[in-house]
Amino acid sequence: MGFPPILRICRIYTLSGIKTIHMPIENNFQHDELSRKNPGERLAVAELVSGAQVESPAWIDAMARCGTTLSEAGVRAVVFLHGSLHGTDLFGMQRLDEVGGLKRGYSRGVSGLDALLALMRVGDSGIPSLPQGATPPLPNTEAVQAMLDKQLGDAGNFTESYVTLAHHALNTHAGQPIACARFLWSSEHHHVGRVDAAVRLLDTIRRLCDSRKLGAGDRVLVQAHGQSGLLLALISNLLCASPITGRSKLFAILAGYVGQTNQPELASTIAHLEQAVGDGSLLNGVLLDIVTLGTPVRYGWDPSGIGKLLHIVNHRNLRTDGKTWLAKMELPQIMMEMPMAWGGDYVQTLAVAGSDAIPETDAGKNVNYAIWEMVEPYEGFEQWLECARRAVRFPGEGRCLLADYKDCTGSQQVRDHYYGHAAYTRLNAMLFNTTEIVRSLYST
Repeated sequence: MGFPPILRICRIYTLSGIKTIHMPIENNFQHDELSRKNPGERLAVAELVSGAQVESPAWIDAMARCGTTLSEAGVRAVVFLHGSLHGTDLFGMQRLDEVGGLKRGYSRGVSGLDALLALMRVGDSGIPSLPQGATPPLPNTEAVQAMLDKQLGDAGNFTESYVTLAHHALNTHAGQPIACARFLWSSEHHHVGRVDAAVRLLDTIRRLCDSRKLGAGDRVLVQAHGQSGLLLALISNLLCASPITGRSKLFAILAGYVGQTNQPELASTIAHLEQAVGDGSLLNGVLLDIVTLGTPVRYGWDPSGIGKLLHIVNHRNLRTDGKTWLAKMELPQIMMEMPMAWGGDYVQTLAVAGSDAIPETDAGKNVNYAIWEMVEPYEGFEQWLECARRAVRFPGEGRCLLADYKDCTGSQQVRDHYYGHAAYTRLNAMLFNTTEIVRSLYST
């Protein structure tokens, strides 16, 4: 499954002789290798413990200390990125059904798989629809954000009150102010939807940097929940300092699609971004630091064009083979664990390559296939099953944190935990997340 990254050997001439350094070649939109090896020094473990109540003086003081550290490290803005758990094909069963699954009997002979697939389907998963039958693409508007706040609360959703509270607490003693913003991506769980959203997000970050007159030495921290983290993986490849072939190809594919679908504003954005990325002027030297929260391992990351990178996954070890850094993907046992989120985040484990929603139009399907050929070599039901069974929690790049959010209470009510995928954005986890991010990325 996958290939290890190719290495470039660089020889640096010093006074003491020749020093050889191995450097990774640009990822160029390749899929992650899905390695099951121990992440080693990249890996840390933590658990959420009861402490100061949210908004209490002790809580504000702890958040303020984190804000001071972030400010001193050059962080000038924090962007909270999320989609919607409701109204979406969260597990990507639409694509799995199209390429096989129960329709063609591919699941026969694999104990427990029929029941698992049934549980993952829209309508059977226990994940509600949105009001008035709203479905992706969801626009990034205040009205839609308010609707999600009312419908979801803080379950897999960075609410307006969450972002406002974070801004207030982080800036209590910060030497330089830290802006806090919220971005809702379209929640289209397919390749063209993610590429479209990645371009829009990158343009939003560009405008944020411009409006706040940020430049070299400044940093923007993005906290991305769930599949929105895949947008950042794409952006990391787009920001590669070298003129990689995949970037111009991807821009060309998307430009052709938006021309076909009459989106002149997005076409202008694509043209501007492509030129600015090419000449290195896009973010004026600002570094983009990224934290993913329960993001499935799919697209590969290119660390050369971004700053710091951390992946946090809700995880409780259920394995007996000592490989505590892997999720447990065994059937039929998983059917007993999943409804109560015993092992942590099951969406992160199951929404892997081969799963997805399907674009509604023929143009969307065609461009989705063209992007798929670039970013994901895995196709078919058996390939999805193999990727899921690898139970990989982390990509090959970035620091890794296995975090027990203590969201398994024995409840089989999906809205209590959303299969372990909702815990990251809860208000009671804000201080925990912030503390761990500061400790992992910004502590001296």
